[in-house]
Amino acid sequence: MILETTQQVYGKVALIGLGLIASSMFWAMKRRGVAGSVSGYARSEATRDTARRIGLCDVVCDTAIAAVADADLVVLAVPVGAMGAVAQQIGPHLKPGCTVTDVGSVKKTVIEAVAPHLPQGVHFVPGHPLAGTEHSGPESGFATLFDNRWSLLVPVEGTDPAALDRLRLYWERLGANVDVMDAEHHDLVLAVTSHTPHLIAYTMVGVADDLGRVTDSEVIKYSAAGFRDFTRIAASDPTMWRDVFLNNKEATLEILGRFTEELFALQRAIRTGDGDHLHDYFTRTRAIRRGIIDAGQDTDAPDFGRTKLER
Repeated sequence: MILETTQQVYGKVALIGLGLIASSMFWAMKRRGVAGSVSGYARSEATRDTARRIGLCDVVCDTAIAAVADADLVVLAVPVGAMGAVAQQIGPHLKPGCTVTDVGSVKKTVIEAVAPHLPQGVHFVPGHPLAGTEHSGPESGFATLFDNRWSLLVPVEGTDPAALDRLRLYWERLGANVDVMDAEHHDLVLAVTSHTPHLIAYTMVGVADDLGRVTDSEVIKYSAAGFRDFTRIAASDPTMWRDVFLNNKEATLEILGRFTEELFALQRAIRTGDGDHLHDYFTRTRAIRRGIIDAGQDTDAPDFGRTKLER
């Protein structure tokens, strides 16, 4: 249960990028009184106009430099491939002693791209909230997105413990559980739990699209739960996922190799009629699914507990 208590952690927070995650961070901050004020910036003028219209951020700036002025926490919520350029732009304008974090789902290449552009006296604590939906844009955010979800912090060498603890508290106040791990392990874990499943979903939907014997209308009309959930995942932001795969090549290719081996084994079992192998395999994987539900990371309700998202 999330207690609606107030505890300010940072005086000013700057959100660079105003999509689903940044939008949800703003509403969660306002719900809990986590920041004194929040500034925001998005590259697209249309996105900035939308943010102003819906009251997203206390002030929406027309430049990233203006947004980070005097900020105690700067959150890079842009596609992974753009983080280096953004860091280079804002680096000279960061307040001494501020913390810079990010929300990208790849950490090793983000650290390599961002760290060189941050001046001494600025704390860099990469992060990754494991929360999201297939929707994107400033209007898709909602305050409870991070409740009982995990946010991973990936401190770089020499990280100030006080800066790490403060960012941990920040995420806890937004409703998240927090864990700390190194960049290489993070990228491997996410290749298993997120990146490869998304790639498989994109592939399955692509196969259905290419299969001439199944018409588009049949694919849509007869989508059972499995294919329906594949299409939900495959509806995710294409720019973000392009950058994820290009920036987490090694871990994703390693897990894809393991997946291919498992798939070949299942193909062989189906071809040879090895029902025992199939039953044992499905029993083991079913137990993993039950573990996810028991951990409170999903529900076994018929609709998986997913309702229309509201702010």
